[in-house]
This record gives sequence, structure tokens and C-alpha cells, in this order.
Amino acid sequence: MYILVSLQLLCFLCFFFFLVIRRPPKSTRKESSAASELYKRQEMDNKSTILNDPPLEKLTDQMADTLDLQKIKVNIYEIEPINGLAIPDGRIFITRGFMKKYYNGEITAPELASVIAHELGHVALGHTKRRMIDFSSQNAIRVALSMVLSRFFGGFGTLIANTLTKFLTARLSRKDEYEADAYAAALLIKANIGIEPQISMFEKLEKISSEGNNSMAWMMSHPKTKDRIIAIKKLKNEWE
Repeated sequence: MYILVSLQLLCFLCFFFFLVIRRPPKSTRKESSAASELYKRQEMDNKSTILNDPPLEKLTDQMADTLDLQKIKVNIYEIEPINGLAIPDGRIFITRGFMKKYYNGEITAPELASVIAHELGHVALGHTKRRMIDFSSQNAIRVALSMVLSRFFGGFGTLIANTLTKFLTARLSRKDEYEADAYAAALLIKANIGIEPQISMFEKLEKISSEGNNSMAWMMSHPKTKDRIIAIKKLKNEWE
């Protein structure tokens, strides 16, 4: 019991020290953010192709019209993990693993469109840019915890530090997910797609994540599926 309390106090002190007292200067964080963004953009450009799927593009065009945009830029990121990604320049990436589920008939075009709408929410609400800036701070926390915990737990210190850092940042990630869900729900309704595909996509993603190796990371960074569905249904009722 005393060990657990001590660990919690230690984590809090490290978190406070490196985020508040030793947080890098704003100019340094911006430079780190720009470098990280450039590297990520180049990597994704080298491993992606432009979406070419008429049924899905018809739905993205509906969303583009709703947002008064000429086109929503969607790319296929040539990696197997199932995920949707967004980068600060506004481009959306759907992984090849996600597209395989779509082509196999396990996911419908409207459901995949709800994923794109969700990623658009992250861009529109500034989540992607903020995450780039916060990346250096998260690394500082991880390094600090690793150094301290390694003194008590040896080689396990780094593993514990990585896990604790994920928990410390998970709350913010979940908040972002709720906000992006709300943005996507509003967009899908206005684009005459509806929230039903969004709900069924949540349910399918939960099943997919529970079958994979990254289920723990998924649960830490994403709210519970039931809670997400309740939240968007509540929003819909408020809007009607």
C-alpha cells in the first residue's frame, strides 16, 4: 500500500516538475513541433497513395460541400494496423489495413466516412497541431520517470515509465476523442449521412481492437464505446 502511494506521489511530482517548472521554452517547443511535423509528413507522403474509390469519395464530397470545401484530401497510408490519421495540413489518412476491411465488406462506405469525419474533427479543433507541440513534453516526462524508477526497479523502470506516461496523457487524448466525435456527428448529420454509421463503426472498432495486440493502448487513449455512443445520441437529441 505504501509503495503504491509513494509511486503515485513520485509520478505526480515528476509530471509537475517537467511540465510546469522545466517545460521547454515556447520557441524550442515550436521548433521541435515543426521538425516533428515535417518528418511525419515526409514519412506519410512516401508511404501513401491518393484515395480512388467512387462510393467513398461520393460521401467525402457530400461532407466537403457541407464544409464549403472544394475537396477533402484523403490518402491511403500503406501500413497494416487499422487506424485513421490526420496531420496539421488538413490531410486525412486511412491505413491500408482499414481499407482491406472495407474491400472485404466488413466495413461499409458510410462507416469509413464517419472515420474520415472524426479525423477532420481533430484537424478543425486543433488537436493535431497541439499534439505535435506536446510531444516533446511527453518525452521529457517519460525520460524523467525512467531515470527515477530505474533506481528502484532496475531494467523494469523504463517499462513502468512508458506505461505511466501513457496513463498520464490518456485523459487528454480521451477528451480530444469526445470532441472529435461531436464534430463528426454534426458533420455527418448535416451531410445527410447520419450518425448510424458512426455508431456501428464504434462497435466494429471495439471488436477489432479487442482481437488485436494493441487493445490496451486503444482502451487507454479512447473512451469506452458505450460512453461514446451515449454522448453522440445525446447530442443528436439536443440538436433536434
